[in-house]
Amino acid sequence: MTSFKDDAATATPAEPPQQATQQTDAALQAHSEGKLTLAEILEILAGGKLPLRFTAYDGSSAGPPDARFGLDLKSPRGTTYLATGRGDLGLARAYVAGDLEATGVHPGDPYELLKALADDLVFERPSPRVTARIVRSIGVGRLRPVAPPPQEAQPRWRRVAAGLRHSKARDAEAIHHHYDVSNTFYEWVLGPSMTYTCACYPRPDASLDEAQENKYRLVFDKLRLKPGDRLLDVGCGWGGMVRYAARHGVSAVGVTLSHEQSMWAKRAIVEEGLGELAEVRYADYRDVAETGFDAVSSIGLLEHIGVRNYASYFEFLLSRLRPGGLLLNHCITRPENRTEPAAKGFIDRYVFPDGELTGSGRIISAAQDAGLEVLHEENLRQHYAMTLRDWCANLVEHWDEAVAEVGLPTAKVWGLYMAGSRLAFETGGIQLHQVLAARPHDDGRVGDLPLRPWWTP
Repeated sequence: MTSFKDDAATATPAEPPQQATQQTDAALQAHSEGKLTLAEILEILAGGKLPLRFTAYDGSSAGPPDARFGLDLKSPRGTTYLATGRGDLGLARAYVAGDLEATGVHPGDPYELLKALADDLVFERPSPRVTARIVRSIGVGRLRPVAPPPQEAQPRWRRVAAGLRHSKARDAEAIHHHYDVSNTFYEWVLGPSMTYTCACYPRPDASLDEAQENKYRLVFDKLRLKPGDRLLDVGCGWGGMVRYAARHGVSAVGVTLSHEQSMWAKRAIVEEGLGELAEVRYADYRDVAETGFDAVSSIGLLEHIGVRNYASYFEFLLSRLRPGGLLLNHCITRPENRTEPAAKGFIDRYVFPDGELTGSGRIISAAQDAGLEVLHEENLRQHYAMTLRDWCANLVEHWDEAVAEVGLPTAKVWGLYMAGSRLAFETGGIQLHQVLAARPHDDGRVGDLPLRPWWTP
């Protein structure tokens, strides 16, 4: 998936505003000048408006006793994580490590809790006087960072040991972090299709497998593929598009930087008897030497490329197409083109190290500047929210098996990441765009294409 996959996807509360409200000051004055409990501190930061029940290891509690959801802070280490992690990172560390437990939701799908937090919880930045009292209450020692959970990737400045960002070696390490978790785990989450990208639902009540098959059909039709054609699928994952194309008479080559994905895909190709037409390689897409492909599909790869590499990415794919050939780029986007593309916080450290997102406008511009003619684009944002909903349902259904396979902390990372991403897609914080383009002939023609879109939506 390229899931992926945005720092907003965790749907944790926004950064607090600069000024404390009068309500916060009044709440503080209501307390004695002694040490504040952890629950009192949270009430102050939330302006007295907690949409859930909070309990802490110091015996304090706050929020409605009959609240549907709750958070239980279990240990002093959890306080340190919360106090020292920027943005959503502290919450994620405490939750993944087991120092912060959620009640009222399943860890495989904490969507409803995240939605409640996003809708109703707003933190306020306290005044310097209030801040000083909070620090005295929790103790200066709680402000000294401690080692994060082992599931966390190194900060960006320490990743240089693997090379510069988006070098081949560092990209391989980033892909390994996310995609080589366990093929068995992915089977529990993704279902029989083993497809880790946005599905396309033909009906609201369609199954996940039906929607994934429909997505491959949509890509196949947009690329106007027919028996005897040649397809290159970059970032092919477990080979879903490659195998779909081969089943329809197309010779397809896929490449992935995940060793586990490539091994799974090669076995599936053999088991399905597609060896004469389908091939999956464990390789960087930049190492593909063949040219003259009738079509190139890129489904969930661009999020890992890096915006500064868009020019070389599209130029390379253009060079692999025959004149008149078609390219379909399918990736997660931001709703605008101004924001810094690099992901931060939880998503960067736990989900997609070095992942970058930008708006569809920037992607289209880069494709055009490389010499491609953009023919069509569409946003499948709502479809990705539905896809994530169904992935979470699979994780909940197979929770015990998933935990046994990868461990509780990793399973919790996935539940948090997918539920938060669902919320971000639902609210428009991130989107999913398919961009269809062609390599023109030297005289500017793009081939014998119909005057209007030729595929069934």
